[in-house]
Amino acid sequence: VQRCPPLEELVSSASDIFRSNFKIEPTHCAFAPGRVNLIGEHVDYCDGFVLPMALPMYTVVVASQSGNSSCTVIAASLPKEETAHFSLPTSQEPLVPGDPFWSNYVKGVVANFPGSLCGFNAVVVSSVPIGAGLSSSAALEVATFCMLESLMESPLQVSTVEKALCCQRAEHHFAKVPCGIMDQFIAFMGQQDNALLLDCRSLEARQVPLIDPSVSVLIIDSNVKHKLCQGEYAKRRSDCEGAITLLGKSLRDATQKEVQDHKEQMTAEQFAAAHHVVTEIRRTTTAAQALESGNLVEFGRLMAESHASLRDDFRVSCTEVDMLVELCLSIKGVYGSRMTGAGFGGCTVTLLNTEVLQRVIDHIEKNYKGSPTFYVCKPSHGAAFHHLTPK
Repeated sequence: VQRCPPLEELVSSASDIFRSNFKIEPTHCAFAPGRVNLIGEHVDYCDGFVLPMALPMYTVVVASQSGNSSCTVIAASLPKEETAHFSLPTSQEPLVPGDPFWSNYVKGVVANFPGSLCGFNAVVVSSVPIGAGLSSSAALEVATFCMLESLMESPLQVSTVEKALCCQRAEHHFAKVPCGIMDQFIAFMGQQDNALLLDCRSLEARQVPLIDPSVSVLIIDSNVKHKLCQGEYAKRRSDCEGAITLLGKSLRDATQKEVQDHKEQMTAEQFAAAHHVVTEIRRTTTAAQALESGNLVEFGRLMAESHASLRDDFRVSCTEVDMLVELCLSIKGVYGSRMTGAGFGGCTVTLLNTEVLQRVIDHIEKNYKGSPTFYVCKPSHGAAFHHLTPK
């Protein structure tokens, strides 16, 4: 099982790298968590409901003011450390996307930040796996936002919802990924020992306790990353939008019968996408109720249904992830298992009785053809920032 380094360890590591590169002490620290979505996949951009939880995996940014308009950001957790340089945007010279690609998440937040800006030097360290479907991009965006907020002289008078929307705009306009709002929202709003039921239409949310010590959340990274993911993500979103146009209403408000009645007017891909979204929205609200009432068997059944829909209707799973789900579900004491994230590789999430955890891991290591990574996680807290005390 992969160890998740404590937050203090990540801050210490980032601070050491900062001192080594900038020859001064960092003055501020901000962090944001990764997330796993328990159920409610590919519905956040269709007015649906999602049920993510924040993970004890963090992206940490330590920083200090540069004293001018220049910004230098060192990404220390990539296979090879990389540095990005840019200047604060002006009306004559706005920030634009560019290389290195990861810096677009930072620059996008700077460009959309609703408060006063100052130049900065920063180091980014992260324990959120990149490309695993655990939202490393949103963790970087939200940590960057919190770092900028920490450097302000007076508090930022902006709601948490607007902060999340700012980070979403960064991903839309600079990384060119048409993501929904879930990832940024849970990064800000996560609470320890709780999942979050988020209404992606109204952006209202409620905490859903997940504190039973006899229950564990097992995340398995397949370590498979299929390159077609980003273009296929946009295609699935386009299929949903086409179905919405033909239905004349949001998929949130559509029934399975209405989708069926419009089948002849839709392409096969639009119909399958709409069927997934309409059923997944219902599954998610039902699953939240099951979790709140302690009905883990029902919650697990809905997780398995969700995976089948993502595999067969939305077509975003892959052979390796399907195998991980099947291996998990074959062990008694596993309540449910499904793919999580955008798809085409990445991770599965499994809810299980803690007593069978090692049995599941042994079973997968014996029968899975790849090289998986295992994480056992409890719901963690959301983003924050604070001043650093000089050494």
